[in-house]
Amino acid sequence: MFVVSTVNVNGVRAAARKGFVEWLAAGAADVVCLQETRADADELAAVLAALPDRDRWRVVHAPSDTAKGRCGVAVLTRVAPSAVRVGFGSAEFDRDGRYVEVELDGVVVGSVYMVNGTVGTPRQAAKERFMAEFLPYLVERREKAAADGREVVVCGDWNIAHQPRDIRSWKANQRNSGFLPHERAWLDRLFGDAGYMDVVRSLHPDAEVGPYSWWSYRGRAYDNDTGWRIDYHAATAGLAASAVSATVERAPSWDTRWSDHAPVTVIYDR
Repeated sequence: MFVVSTVNVNGVRAAARKGFVEWLAAGAADVVCLQETRADADELAAVLAALPDRDRWRVVHAPSDTAKGRCGVAVLTRVAPSAVRVGFGSAEFDRDGRYVEVELDGVVVGSVYMVNGTVGTPRQAAKERFMAEFLPYLVERREKAAADGREVVVCGDWNIAHQPRDIRSWKANQRNSGFLPHERAWLDRLFGDAGYMDVVRSLHPDAEVGPYSWWSYRGRAYDNDTGWRIDYHAATAGLAASAVSATVERAPSWDTRWSDHAPVTVIYDR
């Protein structure tokens, strides 16, 4: 079995104070993808040093070089990768700490943190540019991996809910970033012509809602399960077909969370 977890930690040092290290130590994942680490290399290393099995993890980290304490992605693996790549060839985004990938035996695993936009602001314009650059890269990566005999899975916080059942208050959010029609159409292309599959949805095809992976800290969103499903495993067909379970590791209560996102863990039978 090949177990992959992904989670936006919302600041790895803050998450470590609330239970992230204990979650990581107790898990059975072979690969863990992190987003929004908000840490430099030394700060992430200090967090991971608390792990009882720290020496079993290999860490590839892409912090933000453009804004300290922002963004940052990482991939933790049990075995050393044969190759790593930071960024996806973008002059604008490669130093922002938004994408990193590793090559393992038969599979490429990427960790992505999509730009979080707000309609009518420069952040939304940046999100649109990221989307325009990233999708062609994903197609190219899939084709190159296939030529090398590898599958691909790109995990992370995509900051887009795909369908109405992926967001509790979908009617109220149709004009908000994260659920705009053209953003959802972009995911249609990702999970269509681009050759990737939404692994969690493929394993939960009949779910009427969710399973959500993010809840606002505001109000009683967590208690009322007013969430969004924005954390995906986007996998090529061969790997997606091998998935046997997908779990959103939702904390039992709002006060036991160590992030506003929950880990999304998939078991692949490779």
